[in-house]
Amino acid sequence: MVDPGSVINVIKQAREKRTAPLVLELDLTDGLVETPPADPLTAMLAMRRTHLRDVLDGLRRARADSRVRAVVVKVTGGVGMALVQEIRDAVTAVREAGKLTVAWTETFGESGRGTVPYYLATAFEKVWMQPTGEVGLTGMALEEPFLAGALEKAGVKPQFGQRHEYKTMANTFVRKGYTPAHEESSRRLVASYVEQITEGIATARGLSVEKVRELMDRGPLLAADALENGLVDRLGYRDEVYADLRERFGPTAQLKFVTRYSRSHGLARKLPQPGKQDAVALINGQGPIRLGRSGRGGPLPGQGPAMGSDTIGAAFRAAVRDDSVKAIVFRVNSPGGSAVASDAIWREVNLARRAGKPVIVSMGNVAASGGYYVAMAADTIIAQPGTLTGSIGVVMGKPVISGLLDRLGIAMGHVSEGAHARMLSMTKEFDESEWERVNASLDAIYADFTAKVAEGRGLSPEQVDEVARGRVWTGADARRHGLVDELGGLDRALELARKKAGLAADAPVRVFPHSSPLDRLRPAESSEDRTAATARFDGWGSLSGVAARLGLPAAGPLALPGNWEIR
Repeated sequence: MVDPGSVINVIKQAREKRTAPLVLELDLTDGLVETPPADPLTAMLAMRRTHLRDVLDGLRRARADSRVRAVVVKVTGGVGMALVQEIRDAVTAVREAGKLTVAWTETFGESGRGTVPYYLATAFEKVWMQPTGEVGLTGMALEEPFLAGALEKAGVKPQFGQRHEYKTMANTFVRKGYTPAHEESSRRLVASYVEQITEGIATARGLSVEKVRELMDRGPLLAADALENGLVDRLGYRDEVYADLRERFGPTAQLKFVTRYSRSHGLARKLPQPGKQDAVALINGQGPIRLGRSGRGGPLPGQGPAMGSDTIGAAFRAAVRDDSVKAIVFRVNSPGGSAVASDAIWREVNLARRAGKPVIVSMGNVAASGGYYVAMAADTIIAQPGTLTGSIGVVMGKPVISGLLDRLGIAMGHVSEGAHARMLSMTKEFDESEWERVNASLDAIYADFTAKVAEGRGLSPEQVDEVARGRVWTGADARRHGLVDELGGLDRALELARKKAGLAADAPVRVFPHSSPLDRLRPAESSEDRTAATARFDGWGSLSGVAARLGLPAAGPLALPGNWEIR
């Protein structure tokens, strides 16, 4: 016999659970994933990671959800500057909707390196820190290696050509220090970042820019000092943060990760609906650019994603063929790579526009060199102030290791036919004729790149020359120079795409190409469906073998050097 009282209690508890206040949580300890990787193994491993779109979608829905009372985020390092600005924008919108926003951390960088995490935390209404923590607000620095001295001692002679003086990748191998142009460019990048951070902190914390700079020069600051100067609101441990939230919203308040909250709403949207709704296509281009399919960025596991021209091209063609797709958002997060692959993707962007589908580019942490090439033909380019972009230039060359082989007692024999058969060999220097071919290629790529910038951005050749020559810009500076149209993030790009296509503000977003990790294991049916991943390593084209053996940057001639991590 069922007890009616028990049934009533169960129903009552279920109703209370459905109506209880919600506190959304986000833990940034492991950073953010822009998009699931293209290779199947890494994609399955990344399924439990926190995805940027889930966070943005969840925070956007929370603004209008009366059940959501607060958002609490554990802030740590490991999130790039542009993504930090995306989250700051989303959190600011949640605050403006009347929700409580709380950031907490054990420390903003033990003994320093907490500037960017602290900048993120200042978007929140309340900032908590553990009593033993520090606010590592110490400024920004860019450290760049120069290997010429070490290569000289090793018997390696690097031979690189570049277009032009601000295309600094070659400097890493052929110089022992900064050139004037290299130092000028790097100083401006750091200065732009500090301007953005100090202004953001000053506005959020009710301080003057001068006061923030003074505190920055004193950092890292101990907890009591940070509290006294208004950098944090409360000192406490994790349990005290959550106890305060329970006191505010009652014992029935439920905790839910913002990603789970977002996905639960997403499942509801995926229920069958009559007809096929008009939508915006989202195409993700992540990592170094190469010919072929997307996948891992290098020959070894863990080298990050790569943007393959076949995969991105197929995604654009599928979006163009789909009559329900009315606009395309192309998310680019790439330091560049193969010039030929970049040009192939540029062509697909143009074809999509010719087909009447607006293309909006949303730039992530970096969209430079080849990453700018694939973006420049879009209707609108949107970047965050902290996006690294531009780098309109080209570099190519090789290291000559004959001196190293001599020291090791290794002799290399050779036979060849053809005047340039050994042009790419690492055991001989370029002769005059080979240098002529290298320079011809550099000139052709640079001329083509800059001409397309002028066409795509509506700039004169003189204007392009001022902003090109290989120079890297922040998104804030790029906008002032006409390389970027707007400052904002992925949400703004989707909003603008819907507006340009005449769609409703809540029109769905569909990711192209359509593929799950299991789909990527299946062979493609045709060249229109090449989404399977490989681990190819061809950013340098015919120089890929040289690059792999010598540990050179994998991306290719249209690439930024190193990882461009500004701390």
